[in-house]
Parts: sequence; C-alpha cells; structure tokens
Amino acid sequence: MNDQHLRFPIGHFQFQPSVSDAQCASWIETIGRLPRRLRDLTSSRTSAELAQTYRPGGWTVRQLIHHCADSHMNAYLRVKFALTTDTPTILPYPEQLWAELPDASRGDIENSLRLLEGLHARWEQTLRNLSEEQWQRIFVHPEQGKRYSILEATGLYAWHSAHHTAHVRLALGFAAS
Repeated sequence: MNDQHLRFPIGHFQFQPSVSDAQCASWIETIGRLPRRLRDLTSSRTSAELAQTYRPGGWTVRQLIHHCADSHMNAYLRVKFALTTDTPTILPYPEQLWAELPDASRGDIENSLRLLEGLHARWEQTLRNLSEEQWQRIFVHPEQGKRYSILEATGLYAWHSAHHTAHVRLALGFAAS
C-alpha cells in the first residue's frame, strides 16, 4: 500500500449538500457504533500491540483511541454550541500536540473507551432528535476559514469514525474495510 492509501484508507470526506434521510441515519449509526467497534478491535490487546502504527510515522493504536476521544469531545461541544449560540466560532486544538501528551501517548485506552461510550450515547441521542432547522445550524472553524452546518459536521465525524477505525484495523494487521 502506498502512503496516501495508508493515510486515507477509506478516501477523503466529501460532503454533498443533498443528504437523504437514510444517509443521515447511517451517519448517526456510524457515530453511535464507534465505541463498540474500537473496544472490539482492542480488547485483550497487549501494550506492544497498542504501540503499533498503521504507517511509518503514524499514530499508534493507543494514540488513535485517545485522539478519537479528544476529537469527538470537541465535535460534540461544537454541535452543542451551534445549537445554542448564533454561528459560534469554535476553538481549534493542536491535535498532533495533544496526541504526544502523556495521557495519549502512554495512557490507558480504557479511559478513552469509557469516555467514548458515554459521549457517543449522548451525541447520538442529540442527533436523533434534531429538527430540520437545527440540522442547518452553523459553527465557524477559524483555522479552516469554513462554516460547517451540523449536518455536514455529522457526515464529517461519521467519516472520521470510519477513517480512524480503518487505521486501527491496519495497525493491528486487519484489512482496513
């Protein structure tokens, strides 16, 4: 596999503004399933297995799990701010630096798996109960200079869930699927 395929084993996210109800429901299910998928992939893994990477220079399985918790906490809060504030500008975070901090580079993945379970249950419940108008609420990402609707962000984080699940699968020797 070439480096580009290893970096993006499921391809890049591409948002199409005309999203069907079925597609939206699929995104919500993908977000809801992430904690179980990560737990299933990592249960009974040794510390050495959790230190494996999906590509040279890539994050370890441990860092990927902690990154999903960090990233998805931020995503959930962005949705909550968009629902309760008019066009908020979100606070970006240096994800590469966060992945190098001791809690992410050496910390027990159980902490992030439990966090993801509770977080994703709440996130899924929030998404399943949005009105048509709420799906269109916006937040602004200042570094990207982009406005995201909650609908687009949901698609992005469903992709992000599948993207990093594929990385964990590759690092552990499975097909990316």
